[in-house]
Amino acid sequence: MLRKIFTCLCLIIAFLLQVTLFHGLSLASTKPNLILIPVFTFGFMRGKKAGIWTGFFGGLLLDIYYGDSIGFYAMLYMYLGYFNGIFYTLFYDEDITLPLFLNFASNLLYGISVYVIRFLLRGRLDFGYYFQHVIIAETIYTMIISILVYRPILKINRLLENIEKRSASKFG
Repeated sequence: MLRKIFTCLCLIIAFLLQVTLFHGLSLASTKPNLILIPVFTFGFMRGKKAGIWTGFFGGLLLDIYYGDSIGFYAMLYMYLGYFNGIFYTLFYDEDITLPLFLNFASNLLYGISVYVIRFLLRGRLDFGYYFQHVIIAETIYTMIISILVYRPILKINRLLENIEKRSASKFG
């Protein structure tokens, strides 16, 4: 139960920071994708199922806020959560290289998917410009924020696992 509360709290905080604070702190007209951080982190730390649910609710928040169509971001983030959950078996607490690589890959997949669905299908064919000025810039900005946020989330995840183990041993 504590994990679900913590996951919801992380998603809400990431969403609020993305649409308020970091909206004003854009660098080169690019904002970080803060919703993607809990999606890839919880998918990677907890597995496919947690990644899917985190992605669904994070994407749903964005769908409701931006209001173009309900379900596009929810589906996209669900797939990204599932993709990161595949690597759950490779999760080690001390390793930072695989989470950074997954963050990078998730950002690229997200950016390319958004380009294909939102721009390419409407006839905007300048992928080189979009890739250089939007996808790469957003990926770098999100990775910098992820480096700062990943360790505290990891420590809280360890704490919640220990609490769950102690609670399970009392009843087991």
